Amino acid sequence: MESRRGPFKSAVPSNVVSPVRRCSRTACGRPAVATLTYVYADSTAVLGPLATYAEPHCYDLCAEHSERLTAPRGWEVVRLLDSSAPARPSGDDLEALANAVREAARPQDRTAGPGAGRRAVDPMEVARRGHLRVLRSPDN
Repeated sequence: MESRRGPFKSAVPSNVVSPVRRCSRTACGRPAVATLTYVYADSTAVLGPLATYAEPHCYDLCAEHSERLTAPRGWEVVRLLDSSAPARPSGDDLEALANAVREAARPQDRTAGPGAGRRAVDPMEVARRGHLRVLRSPDN
């Protein structure tokens, strides 16, 4: 007996279709990481984190296309930061970490006499954990 396809049966097997959203740019198959929306009334292109679900008037872009995005002349591009992404450390953060490591590596001077093991209490210090200190804000 010859089997017939039903009218709604797909010619493409379902395991070929990927659940990952792809870049909307023609011939780009990379995974989408950002969503582009146009606000025509304000002549603004808004590029933000990948939307929860695909919208009909939004475009999903891969990392490369979202970085190279330009808007038409007279338009403004607004890039919204992804708040779930980890923030990169600033120079101040790295300097504070380096200073804390240097302080922890510094040998304790125990020959200076009585009370040498104790440090002077800093009025700005709120708490201490090991070699790290929590300081009160100068505004308070």
